[in-house]
Amino acid sequence: MPSDASAVEEFTVDELAARAQMTVRNVRAYAGRGLIAAPRLEGRTGYYTLEHLQRLQLIRQLIDRGYTLAAVEKAVSGAPSAAAGHALDLINILDLPNDVAGAEVLTRDGLAALAGVERNDALINSMEEFGLVEWVDGDRDVVRLLEPVVVRTGAAAVAIGLAPETVIALFPILQSRLREIADAFVSEVSAEIIQPFVDAGLPEDEWPNILQTIESLLPIASQVTLGIFRSQFREAIDTEVGQQLSALSEATKKASEKR
Repeated sequence: MPSDASAVEEFTVDELAARAQMTVRNVRAYAGRGLIAAPRLEGRTGYYTLEHLQRLQLIRQLIDRGYTLAAVEKAVSGAPSAAAGHALDLINILDLPNDVAGAEVLTRDGLAALAGVERNDALINSMEEFGLVEWVDGDRDVVRLLEPVVVRTGAAAVAIGLAPETVIALFPILQSRLREIADAFVSEVSAEIIQPFVDAGLPEDEWPNILQTIESLLPIASQVTLGIFRSQFREAIDTEVGQQLSALSEATKKASEKR
């Protein structure tokens, strides 16, 4: 550590690896690929800063999310040093709903009991394909709910009478349509809020305001989407009821003519 109390906090490679929850070997490998800057050398000892730590934490987060190392390298190479900390802040905000919901683990029978149906392993396999559940440590009798809110809501739909196969089939439709909405929303937010911030050189004094704005936009986007869906859902029900009444009236008329 530097002797000057006012100097930035520094870490040896062992301390850096421990804080980043990586091996020293991985840290050196990422450094060799140019994913983190060279440390400050004092003799033969290298000293790393918070910026190195944040860059490594971002790399680990991205890899944990399924990005290949090549994709991570493309994403972080050449990015400003402050960008890693900003990206971690955003990831923490976006991860909050899942953290609150918490991981849930159920047996196959317990999962079936949520919907009040007999166990159907084919449906569980379909849920696994859509990323809703995963088997726990290779145990084919225990599953982890990766999207507990979605799974429990789907189970409630089955419990009121929809066929499990129908609910499963609806998921990719909803996912696709909602992804289009999310992409459009994020594109506009990026153009009107993030890009000006980037163009200004990522000024640190503006970052808390940017972060607060994005955090506020999440519930706003959710409420707008829900409000529009409710409106469209009511219209769809009205249309369906009208068609059913029309069909019933036509059937009654034909029955009367046959008498």
